Amino acid sequence: MRIAQIAPLHEAVPPKLYGGTERVVSFLTEELVGLGHEVTLFASGDSVTSANLHPSWPRALRLDPAIRDPIAPHMLMMEHVSQRAAEFDVLHFHMDYWPFTHFSRQDTPFVTTMHGRLDLPELQPVFNAFPQVPVVSISDSQRRPLAQANFVRTVLHGLPEKLLTPQGMSRDYLAFLGRICPEKGVDKAIRIARAVGIPLKIAAKVDKVDVEYFDQVIRPMLGNGVELVGEINDSQKPAFLSGARGLLMPIDWPEPFGLVMIEAMACGTPVIAFNRGSVPEVIENGLTGLIVEDETSAIAAIAGLDELNPDKIRRRFETRFTARRMAEDYLAIYRQLINQRRPALRLVGAD
Repeated sequence: MRIAQIAPLHEAVPPKLYGGTERVVSFLTEELVGLGHEVTLFASGDSVTSANLHPSWPRALRLDPAIRDPIAPHMLMMEHVSQRAAEFDVLHFHMDYWPFTHFSRQDTPFVTTMHGRLDLPELQPVFNAFPQVPVVSISDSQRRPLAQANFVRTVLHGLPEKLLTPQGMSRDYLAFLGRICPEKGVDKAIRIARAVGIPLKIAAKVDKVDVEYFDQVIRPMLGNGVELVGEINDSQKPAFLSGARGLLMPIDWPEPFGLVMIEAMACGTPVIAFNRGSVPEVIENGLTGLIVEDETSAIAAIAGLDELNPDKIRRRFETRFTARRMAEDYLAIYRQLINQRRPALRLVGAD
Protein backbone atom coordinates (compact mmCIF):
# COMPACT_ATOMS: atom_id res chain seq x y z
CA MET A 1 0.00 0.00 0.00
CA ARG A 2 1.22 3.51 -0.82
CA ILE A 3 0.64 5.63 2.27
CA ALA A 4 1.31 9.30 3.01
CA GLN A 5 1.81 10.37 6.62
CA ILE A 6 1.42 14.12 7.13
CA ALA A 7 2.84 15.46 10.40
CA PRO A 8 2.82 18.90 12.05
CA LEU A 9 5.97 20.93 11.47
CA HIS A 10 6.37 22.20 15.03
CA GLU A 11 8.71 19.32 15.92
CA ALA A 12 10.86 16.93 13.93
CA VAL A 13 9.66 13.34 13.45
CA PRO A 14 10.63 11.95 15.85
CA PRO A 15 11.06 15.05 18.04
CA LYS A 16 14.43 15.70 19.58
CA LEU A 17 12.81 16.02 23.01
CA TYR A 18 9.13 16.58 23.85
CA GLY A 19 6.44 16.15 21.19
CA GLY A 20 3.69 13.60 21.61
CA THR A 21 2.03 13.81 18.20
CA GLU A 22 5.28 13.71 16.24
CA ARG A 23 6.51 10.72 18.26
CA VAL A 24 3.34 8.78 17.51
CA VAL A 25 3.65 9.64 13.81
CA SER A 26 7.21 8.34 13.87
CA PHE A 27 6.25 5.09 15.61
CA LEU A 28 3.41 4.50 13.16
CA THR A 29 5.50 5.35 10.10
CA GLU A 30 8.34 3.00 11.05
CA GLU A 31 5.94 0.13 11.78
CA LEU A 32 4.19 0.58 8.45
CA VAL A 33 7.54 0.49 6.65
CA GLY A 34 8.50 -2.60 8.65
CA LEU A 35 5.27 -4.27 7.51
CA GLY A 36 6.32 -3.77 3.89
CA HIS A 37 4.32 -0.69 2.88
CA GLU A 38 5.58 2.20 0.76
CA VAL A 39 5.35 5.20 3.06
CA THR A 40 6.10 8.86 2.40
CA LEU A 41 6.43 11.15 5.40
CA PHE A 42 5.63 14.85 4.96
CA ALA A 43 7.47 16.54 7.83
CA SER A 44 10.29 18.92 8.68
CA GLY A 45 13.63 18.38 6.94
CA ASP A 46 15.42 17.44 10.18
CA SER A 47 13.17 14.41 10.62
CA VAL A 48 14.73 10.94 10.63
CA THR A 49 12.81 8.08 9.06
CA SER A 50 13.14 4.88 7.06
CA ALA A 51 10.21 6.09 4.94
CA ASN A 52 10.57 8.46 1.99
CA LEU A 53 10.88 11.93 3.51
CA HIS A 54 9.28 14.92 1.82
CA PRO A 55 10.84 17.86 3.71
CA SER A 56 8.12 20.48 3.65
CA TRP A 57 10.20 22.88 5.75
CA PRO A 58 13.97 22.73 6.46
CA ARG A 59 13.72 22.29 10.23
CA ALA A 60 11.25 21.97 13.08
CA LEU A 61 9.53 25.28 13.73
CA ARG A 62 10.14 25.18 17.48
CA LEU A 63 13.88 25.11 16.79
CA ASP A 64 13.81 27.87 14.18
CA PRO A 65 13.99 31.31 15.86
CA ALA A 66 13.39 33.03 12.52
CA ILE A 67 9.81 31.70 12.27
CA ARG A 68 7.18 34.28 13.13
CA ASP A 69 4.22 32.86 11.19
CA PRO A 70 3.92 29.07 11.73
CA ILE A 71 0.83 28.91 9.53
CA ALA A 72 2.77 29.70 6.34
CA PRO A 73 4.98 26.54 6.40
CA HIS A 74 1.93 24.39 7.10
CA MET A 75 0.04 25.96 4.21
CA LEU A 76 2.98 25.14 1.96
CA MET A 77 2.98 21.53 3.15
CA MET A 78 -0.73 21.18 2.38
CA GLU A 79 0.03 22.29 -1.17
CA HIS A 80 2.89 19.76 -1.44
CA VAL A 81 0.54 16.98 -0.35
CA SER A 82 -2.13 18.15 -2.78
CA GLN A 83 0.29 18.11 -5.71
CA ARG A 84 1.31 14.51 -4.94
CA ALA A 85 -2.01 13.12 -3.70
CA ALA A 86 -2.60 10.94 -6.77
CA GLU A 87 0.61 9.00 -6.00
CA PHE A 88 -0.92 7.46 -2.87
CA ASP A 89 -3.60 4.96 -1.99
CA VAL A 90 -4.41 6.85 1.20
CA LEU A 91 -3.44 10.09 2.96
CA HIS A 92 -3.18 10.07 6.75
CA PHE A 93 -3.17 13.53 8.32
CA HIS A 94 -2.15 14.41 11.87
CA MET A 95 -3.07 18.06 11.39
CA ASP A 96 -6.46 18.42 13.10
CA TYR A 97 -8.98 20.10 10.77
CA TRP A 98 -6.40 21.52 8.33
CA PRO A 99 -7.15 19.08 5.46
CA PHE A 100 -10.95 19.13 5.69
CA THR A 101 -11.74 21.73 3.03
CA HIS A 102 -9.42 20.88 0.16
CA PHE A 103 -9.00 17.14 0.60
CA SER A 104 -12.75 16.55 0.77
CA ARG A 105 -12.77 17.71 -2.85
CA GLN A 106 -10.17 15.37 -4.34
CA ASP A 107 -10.14 11.66 -5.15
CA THR A 108 -7.52 10.09 -2.87
CA PRO A 109 -9.01 8.68 0.35
CA PHE A 110 -7.86 10.49 3.48
CA VAL A 111 -8.28 10.27 7.22
CA THR A 112 -7.30 12.54 10.08
CA THR A 113 -6.29 11.47 13.57
CA MET A 114 -7.44 14.03 16.11
CA HIS A 115 -4.59 14.28 18.62
CA GLY A 116 -5.82 17.14 20.80
CA ARG A 117 -8.73 18.15 22.97
CA LEU A 118 -12.09 18.42 21.22
CA ASP A 119 -14.13 20.22 23.87
CA LEU A 120 -13.42 23.70 22.48
CA PRO A 121 -16.62 25.52 21.40
CA GLU A 122 -15.06 26.87 18.21
CA LEU A 123 -14.74 23.30 16.89
CA GLN A 124 -18.50 22.78 16.83
CA PRO A 125 -19.25 24.78 13.64
CA VAL A 126 -16.21 23.27 11.91
CA PHE A 127 -17.43 19.72 12.42
CA ASN A 128 -21.00 20.76 11.62
CA ALA A 129 -19.69 21.89 8.24
CA PHE A 130 -17.82 18.64 7.59
CA PRO A 131 -20.00 15.81 8.97
CA GLN A 132 -18.72 13.23 6.44
CA VAL A 133 -14.97 13.75 6.86
CA PRO A 134 -13.47 10.55 8.36
CA VAL A 135 -11.61 11.10 11.61
CA VAL A 136 -9.96 8.85 14.18
CA SER A 137 -10.12 9.39 17.93
CA ILE A 138 -7.28 8.36 20.24
CA SER A 139 -9.71 7.49 23.05
CA ASP A 140 -13.46 7.08 23.26
CA SER A 141 -13.67 9.85 25.84
CA GLN A 142 -12.07 12.28 23.38
CA ARG A 143 -15.11 11.90 21.10
CA ARG A 144 -17.77 13.03 23.55
CA PRO A 145 -17.88 16.77 22.75
CA LEU A 146 -18.28 16.09 18.99
CA ALA A 147 -21.11 13.63 18.60
CA GLN A 148 -21.71 14.91 15.05
CA ALA A 149 -18.21 13.99 13.81
CA ASN A 150 -17.64 11.00 11.53
CA PHE A 151 -15.40 8.95 13.84
CA VAL A 152 -14.51 5.79 11.96
CA ARG A 153 -12.60 4.20 14.85
CA THR A 154 -10.73 4.79 18.09
CA VAL A 155 -7.05 3.81 17.83
CA LEU A 156 -5.15 3.87 21.10
CA HIS A 157 -1.52 4.94 20.79
CA GLY A 158 1.34 2.45 20.85
CA LEU A 159 5.10 2.39 21.37
CA PRO A 160 7.77 0.22 19.72
CA GLU A 161 7.93 -2.86 21.93
CA LYS A 162 11.64 -2.50 22.75
CA LEU A 163 11.84 1.29 22.88
CA LEU A 164 11.37 1.52 26.66
CA THR A 165 12.05 -1.47 28.89
CA PRO A 166 12.36 -2.08 32.65
CA GLN A 167 15.89 -1.50 33.91
CA GLY A 168 15.77 -3.47 37.16
CA MET A 169 16.57 -0.43 39.29
CA SER A 170 15.56 0.27 42.87
CA ARG A 171 12.41 2.39 42.93
CA ASP A 172 12.84 5.18 45.44
CA TYR A 173 11.06 8.31 44.13
CA LEU A 174 7.88 9.45 42.41
CA ALA A 175 8.03 10.75 38.84
CA PHE A 176 6.30 13.40 36.76
CA LEU A 177 6.91 13.33 33.01
CA GLY A 178 5.69 15.60 30.22
CA ARG A 179 4.90 19.31 30.19
CA ILE A 180 4.67 21.92 32.93
CA CYS A 181 1.34 23.69 32.53
CA PRO A 182 -1.74 24.21 34.71
CA GLU A 183 -3.81 21.38 33.21
CA LYS A 184 -1.10 18.77 33.82
CA GLY A 185 -1.19 19.42 37.58
CA VAL A 186 2.50 19.63 38.44
CA ASP A 187 1.67 21.64 41.56
CA LYS A 188 -0.65 18.84 42.67
CA ALA A 189 2.09 16.25 42.05
CA ILE A 190 4.44 18.23 44.28
CA ARG A 191 1.89 18.46 47.08
CA ILE A 192 1.11 14.74 46.83
CA ALA A 193 4.79 13.75 47.00
CA ARG A 194 5.46 16.08 49.93
CA ALA A 195 2.44 14.77 51.82
CA VAL A 196 3.76 11.19 51.69
CA GLY A 197 7.41 12.14 52.20
CA ILE A 198 8.71 10.64 48.95
CA PRO A 199 11.11 12.57 46.64
CA LEU A 200 9.66 13.76 43.33
CA LYS A 201 11.59 14.07 40.08
CA ILE A 202 10.06 16.22 37.34
CA ALA A 203 11.19 15.58 33.76
CA ALA A 204 9.27 18.15 31.76
CA LYS A 205 9.41 21.04 29.31
CA VAL A 206 8.05 24.55 29.75
CA ASP A 207 6.39 26.09 26.68
CA LYS A 208 6.60 29.84 26.16
CA VAL A 209 2.92 30.26 27.04
CA ASP A 210 3.51 28.55 30.39
CA VAL A 211 6.63 30.43 31.53
CA GLU A 212 4.62 32.74 33.77
CA TYR A 213 2.86 29.76 35.40
CA PHE A 214 6.21 28.07 35.96
CA ASP A 215 7.85 31.17 37.43
CA GLN A 216 4.97 32.11 39.71
CA VAL A 217 3.64 28.70 40.80
CA ILE A 218 6.13 25.89 40.23
CA ARG A 219 9.57 27.44 40.68
CA PRO A 220 8.87 28.47 44.32
CA MET A 221 7.82 24.88 45.07
CA LEU A 222 11.12 23.30 43.91
CA GLY A 223 13.72 21.98 46.34
CA ASN A 224 13.21 20.07 49.59
CA GLY A 225 12.87 16.75 47.80
CA VAL A 226 11.45 18.11 44.54
CA GLU A 227 13.95 18.03 41.66
CA LEU A 228 13.42 19.52 38.20
CA VAL A 229 15.29 17.29 35.76
CA GLY A 230 14.17 19.14 32.61
CA GLU A 231 13.27 17.67 29.23
CA ILE A 232 14.47 14.13 28.55
CA ASN A 233 14.53 12.03 25.39
CA ASP A 234 13.60 8.40 24.78
CA SER A 235 17.08 7.11 25.61
CA GLN A 236 16.81 8.70 29.08
CA LYS A 237 13.27 7.60 29.87
CA PRO A 238 13.88 3.91 30.77
CA ALA A 239 16.17 4.79 33.67
CA PHE A 240 14.01 7.71 34.76
CA LEU A 241 10.79 5.68 34.80
CA SER A 242 12.30 2.42 36.04
CA GLY A 243 13.65 4.19 39.11
CA ALA A 244 10.21 5.47 40.11
CA ARG A 245 7.78 3.82 42.49
CA GLY A 246 5.06 5.40 40.44
CA LEU A 247 4.27 8.05 37.85
CA LEU A 248 1.99 10.85 39.05
CA MET A 249 -0.57 12.18 36.57
CA PRO A 250 -2.86 14.55 38.52
CA ILE A 251 -4.42 16.07 35.42
CA ASP A 252 -7.07 18.76 35.46
CA TRP A 253 -8.36 18.45 31.90
CA PRO A 254 -9.99 15.89 29.56
CA GLU A 255 -6.75 14.15 28.53
CA PRO A 256 -7.20 12.82 24.95
CA PHE A 257 -4.75 9.94 25.54
CA GLY A 258 -1.71 10.55 27.74
CA LEU A 259 1.33 8.90 26.15
CA VAL A 260 3.25 9.11 29.43
CA MET A 261 0.97 6.46 30.92
CA ILE A 262 2.01 3.76 28.46
CA GLU A 263 5.64 4.91 28.63
CA ALA A 264 5.54 4.18 32.35
CA MET A 265 3.80 0.85 31.75
CA ALA A 266 6.51 -0.15 29.27
CA CYS A 267 9.01 0.23 32.12
CA GLY A 268 6.84 -1.72 34.56
CA THR A 269 6.03 1.45 36.50
CA PRO A 270 2.50 1.93 37.86
CA VAL A 271 0.59 5.17 37.34
CA ILE A 272 -1.50 7.15 39.80
CA ALA A 273 -3.82 9.24 37.64
CA PHE A 274 -6.86 11.42 38.21
CA ASN A 275 -10.07 10.07 36.71
CA ARG A 276 -10.21 12.43 33.75
CA GLY A 277 -10.48 11.94 30.00
CA SER A 278 -8.84 8.77 28.67
CA VAL A 279 -7.43 7.57 31.99
CA PRO A 280 -9.97 4.74 32.59
CA GLU A 281 -9.40 3.49 29.03
CA VAL A 282 -5.63 3.29 29.43
CA ILE A 283 -5.09 2.37 33.08
CA GLU A 284 -6.53 -0.88 34.44
CA ASN A 285 -7.21 0.04 38.04
CA GLY A 286 -5.39 -2.25 40.44
CA LEU A 287 -3.29 -3.83 37.67
CA THR A 288 -1.33 -1.17 35.78
CA GLY A 289 -2.06 1.72 38.10
CA LEU A 290 -4.48 3.38 40.47
CA ILE A 291 -7.25 5.74 39.37
CA VAL A 292 -8.11 8.43 41.91
CA GLU A 293 -10.41 11.44 42.07
CA ASP A 294 -8.34 14.12 43.79
CA GLU A 295 -5.20 14.92 45.77
CA THR A 296 -6.55 13.40 48.99
CA SER A 297 -7.30 10.05 47.37
CA ALA A 298 -3.98 10.14 45.53
CA ILE A 299 -2.13 10.57 48.82
CA ALA A 300 -4.02 7.63 50.28
CA ALA A 301 -3.30 5.49 47.20
CA ILE A 302 0.48 5.89 47.27
CA ALA A 303 0.87 2.97 49.69
CA GLY A 304 -0.86 0.70 47.19
CA LEU A 305 1.78 1.23 44.51
CA ASP A 306 4.05 -1.43 45.98
CA GLU A 307 1.28 -4.02 45.59
CA LEU A 308 1.29 -3.68 41.78
CA ASN A 309 3.57 -6.12 39.96
CA PRO A 310 6.04 -4.54 37.48
CA ASP A 311 6.19 -7.72 35.37
CA LYS A 312 2.41 -7.80 34.99
CA ILE A 313 2.39 -4.12 34.10
CA ARG A 314 4.96 -4.71 31.38
CA ARG A 315 3.00 -7.67 30.00
CA ARG A 316 -0.17 -5.57 29.77
CA PHE A 317 1.80 -2.99 27.81
CA GLU A 318 2.94 -5.68 25.38
CA THR A 319 -0.63 -6.89 24.95
CA ARG A 320 -2.37 -3.53 24.52
CA PHE A 321 0.00 -0.74 23.59
CA THR A 322 2.62 -1.74 21.03
CA ALA A 323 3.21 0.24 17.84
CA ARG A 324 2.60 -2.94 15.83
CA ARG A 325 -0.95 -3.19 17.18
CA MET A 326 -1.45 0.52 16.44
CA ALA A 327 -0.21 0.11 12.85
CA GLU A 328 -2.49 -2.88 12.23
CA ASP A 329 -5.47 -0.89 13.50
CA TYR A 330 -4.68 1.93 11.09
CA LEU A 331 -4.17 -0.45 8.17
CA ALA A 332 -7.69 -1.75 8.74
CA ILE A 333 -8.95 1.84 8.49
CA TYR A 334 -6.97 2.50 5.30
CA ARG A 335 -8.41 -0.62 3.64
CA GLN A 336 -11.92 0.39 4.65
CA LEU A 337 -11.52 3.87 3.17
CA ILE A 338 -9.96 2.56 -0.05
CA ASN A 339 -12.74 0.02 -0.51
CA GLN A 340 -15.38 2.72 0.00
CA ARG A 341 -13.84 4.82 -2.77
CA ARG A 342 -13.71 1.98 -5.32
CA PRO A 343 -16.60 2.16 -7.80
CA ALA A 344 -19.05 -0.72 -7.51
CA LEU A 345 -19.15 -3.18 -10.41
CA ARG A 346 -22.19 -2.69 -12.63
CA LEU A 347 -23.71 -5.64 -14.44
CA VAL A 348 -24.72 -4.85 -18.00
CA GLY A 349 -27.39 -7.13 -19.42
CA ALA A 350 -27.42 -8.36 -23.01
CA ASP A 351 -29.70 -6.56 -25.50
